Amino acid sequence: MYDVADKAGVSIATVSRVYRSPGSVREATRERVLEAARTLGYVPSGSARGLASRTTGVLGLCFPDHADPDVDGEGGSGPFADGDGDDDGAVVMLYSDQIIRGMERAARRHGYALLIAASLEGGPESLVAQVAGRVDGFAVLSQTVPTSDLEVIAQRLPIVMLAGPREIDQLDHIEVANADGVRELTRHLVDDHGLRRLAFVGGEASSPDAQARFRGFREACREAGLPVPSEPALRAESMTYAEGSRAAEALLDRAEAGGAAAPEAMLFANDQMAVGALHALERRGVRVPEDIAVTGFDGIPLGRVVRPSLTTVRQPMRRLGEEAVELLVRRLGDRSLEPASLMLPVSVVRRGSCGCSVAGG
Repeated sequence: MYDVADKAGVSIATVSRVYRSPGSVREATRERVLEAARTLGYVPSGSARGLASRTTGVLGLCFPDHADPDVDGEGGSGPFADGDGDDDGAVVMLYSDQIIRGMERAARRHGYALLIAASLEGGPESLVAQVAGRVDGFAVLSQTVPTSDLEVIAQRLPIVMLAGPREIDQLDHIEVANADGVRELTRHLVDDHGLRRLAFVGGEASSPDAQARFRGFREACREAGLPVPSEPALRAESMTYAEGSRAAEALLDRAEAGGAAAPEAMLFANDQMAVGALHALERRGVRVPEDIAVTGFDGIPLGRVVRPSLTTVRQPMRRLGEEAVELLVRRLGDRSLEPASLMLPVSVVRRGSCGCSVAGG
């Protein structure tokens, strides 16, 4: 902290306020202090002073908080709420919940606790401040913390990047076979069900996972001799239940306005959107799968209990969390090891929403 204050030309008290109460410091001064901290590799935490000589016994996880109240029933307003704000436990566990469960399980085996930081409002700097100085190492979901910040922190702490392409060669990295999964799913719809009019609903262009899934869709369309779209039929601003519902309505409205046939299948970039689409289609009197097939991606437990049950690509979410801990523990044991990059396999789960009668497990 002394070094940061000296480099930024401010007092130690000002450095402290930047991290404890940033709104109390003028923006120009705050940016000067943060830039000095980044340059020096300063981790903003009192416990960070001892990181060179002792450990905390804690591992961290950083991810953006994309809570979906329409699915998790927060406040009792969603279709799966029971009216008192409680959810149905494992049934509504979403993507990040499953990763957390996997990390907790593996961390416990190795004698570590888990510190979780999920925030959109505070921004990336807030996530780093909450986690980096309090843990021995941490996992970060792609697109959560700026690459430049991770490169600085990685000088002191082991970091594992989860999902998306490998952005920093020096860091351990784990992703799943997103493109392979959607390619196999699309082949199933075309080859086994004879569907030809397919609409892919993607996420933001900045989402590496959503982009990889769309790439798999395009590859399967090319193989089948179908038109290969340059962009998804629609892009969702956030991959939530509500966005999936709106997307399904928009695709139907577009077809009606243009006097064209509706898609024979809607493929969604994740399960939350697909579940929203199922309910929107039901409201419109569209039968699934008789009129339109619907598929998702992730394999969250909710997909088993909706009706019809959701055909999806199951990714090993808990294993993603478990492997992250294993890599962190490995790195803590020997910081000189070569960075690892793992690609975890996925599998197509065939259920009722595509027309399969196979029980989804």
